[in-house]
This record gives sequence, C-alpha cells and structure tokens, in this order.
Amino acid sequence: MSQKGTVQQFRRGRRRIHEKHFILDVHAKSIADASKYVGKTVIWTSPSGKKIQGKISSPHGSKGMVRAIFEKGLPGQARNTDIEITETSSSTKEKVKTEPKVKKVKVQEDK
Repeated sequence: MSQKGTVQQFRRGRRRIHEKHFILDVHAKSIADASKYVGKTVIWTSPSGKKIQGKISSPHGSKGMVRAIFEKGLPGQARNTDIEITETSSSTKEKVKTEPKVKKVKVQEDK
C-alpha cells in the first residue's frame, strides 16, 4: 500500500538550510492525521529513475505537513514534485539497527 505526497520545501531557519530535511505535504488535515505518518518510508524518484529514500520523522505545523529526513539531500528541482509514502520495510529497519563497523585489531601475546 502506497500513498502520494508532495515535496514542499527544505527544512530551514532564518540563516540555515538543513539539506537532508524536507517539509512534505501528505494531504493530512490536522496534526493528528499527520502523526499517523511518522515512521513511514518516503521514496523520491528523479526524472532519470534514481530513487532516494527517507523516513518521516515528525508532524510540522498545524496544517498536516510532515518532516522527512532523507539518506542524501534532494536536489532543489525536487520541490513541488511527487513522492511515494510506503510502510517501513524490513530492509530499512535492518539499516537502522546495524551497528557501525569497528576495526578489530589482533593483539599478539608475548611469551
């Protein structure tokens, strides 16, 4: 089951733009409706077919918008384009749970 939404804007402040964070319109009517989307996976497809995946992190404002954090930043041309909202897949959960790789060093014992 997937739904459609629209990329509205970078998440930004007066002086700073968060390049991986975006404000999305998921056609929700209120904060309560937007809260139901938290944790779902978002996929943006470029005109060339490249897919960039993100995750909805929280509702934004009082008009049903949501914030999403993407793996890589989306290009500026992504504004006002469509996105696909899907349930969180098992592969996405595995990515989140994996621990960072730590280099193991063998210690030689002196005899």
